[in-house]
Amino acid sequence: MSAEESEPTRREDLAGLLGDIESLERIFAGWELDHRQAAEAYRRAIEALHGEALGRLIRTLKTDPAALAAMKAAACDEVVYAVLRRHGLLKPSLNERVETALQHIRPMLAAHGGDVEIVRIDPPRVELRFTGACDGCAASALTFQAGVRKAIQEACPEITNIVHLKGLGGDAGTHFVSPFTRAAPGRWIPACALHEVPENGLRALDIGGQKVVLFRRGPAITCFQNACAHLGLEIDAGVVEDGVVTCPHHGFRYDLASGECLTTPEVRLHAHAVRVIDGRVDVRIAA
Repeated sequence: MSAEESEPTRREDLAGLLGDIESLERIFAGWELDHRQAAEAYRRAIEALHGEALGRLIRTLKTDPAALAAMKAAACDEVVYAVLRRHGLLKPSLNERVETALQHIRPMLAAHGGDVEIVRIDPPRVELRFTGACDGCAASALTFQAGVRKAIQEACPEITNIVHLKGLGGDAGTHFVSPFTRAAPGRWIPACALHEVPENGLRALDIGGQKVVLFRRGPAITCFQNACAHLGLEIDAGVVEDGVVTCPHHGFRYDLASGECLTTPEVRLHAHAVRVIDGRVDVRIAA
């Protein structure tokens, strides 16, 4: 083992300290089995000692309000937080729980060339944005509702306002279907021919007992419930300009690429999965 491999980097940031540990673990991986087992037993013994000492220290500090406040302040340091989390002495932060929830769905998004990022966490509100192929995709509204929103609500029940911010992406091709629709109940239902949906206009249909509207802009097509999120009145007679429909009843405006309400951002149109195969439009009705 060279001097470079054995000498610590002496960096004081979390990445450097963890890097030292990872370097040593790579060295241990090349040892004989009995030596690796001895090193692992030594590691566990050291961690048990540190964990018990830290636990006793925290229990003592909790009895003094001033000391407790100082301890909470110290826990904001990334190194202190990482060590206390390692020993199970701190519950995961809200940021960490939101990020963990997103990690569970990222493989599905990545398979379609996209991702999701946290823009802001301000309890009880979280703002997120799609990136890559998911940004501006025709199925993004369904992906957000069925995947992102559900994952965060299950992991962080204290978050009650999960907001999908519009990104900078453009239209995605009609070949794309939300990765979360594949496991959704129901079946694909033929709707109409693609040319029967007017360019930059709406086509109202009754599919599977549900009243829906289809919108087409170039190769991208979206499908929403034919119901304004305000009072549930039909929107198909509304004026469409630049991809935005204005409800003919009370003037609520919706982005037809995402279903986002431009009048009241807290609500949005109810999206359905849509696909185009050989010039035929199919719809899968979402619950």
